[in-house]
Amino acid sequence: MISRRLTLAFLAAAIASPLRAMTRPTVTAHRSPTCGCCGAWANHLRRAGFPVTIVNEADLAPVKNRAGVPEALQSCHTAFVEGYVIEGHVPVEAIEKLLAERPQILGLAVPDMPVGSPGMEMPDTKPEPFSVMAFHKDGSLTVFLDYPEGYRKPA
Repeated sequence: MISRRLTLAFLAAAIASPLRAMTRPTVTAHRSPTCGCCGAWANHLRRAGFPVTIVNEADLAPVKNRAGVPEALQSCHTAFVEGYVIEGHVPVEAIEKLLAERPQILGLAVPDMPVGSPGMEMPDTKPEPFSVMAFHKDGSLTVFLDYPEGYRKPA
């Protein structure tokens, strides 16, 4: 016989999982309609429970300029979540840290397209090291998260 305490624990777990997924903010990603890696990055976020809306753009330069993405950090897609800019193949862990800490920055970026970063995975290829950069309103840059061994999917 199942105890009342065990039944309540199961019920709480069953309710908490969908609620946790529902509380994730929507990410709006602007990309070129021909870019495949952008879709793969969006799927990386979706697997973590983030709803992702894709906006296809013929020209991403105006989006990046309006968002204040420094030219040196620009990559293949620009996304927005909770007032922050996410540029390029930023791992979900960095976005979670950003949303938990809420620093006074414009956004995060992974410049270029490092092999092995989310959306840039290649079978039988060693991931490249990279850093997630924070860009600030005053134009300064700081390392937000470092991946010296490249990105490894959490187990």
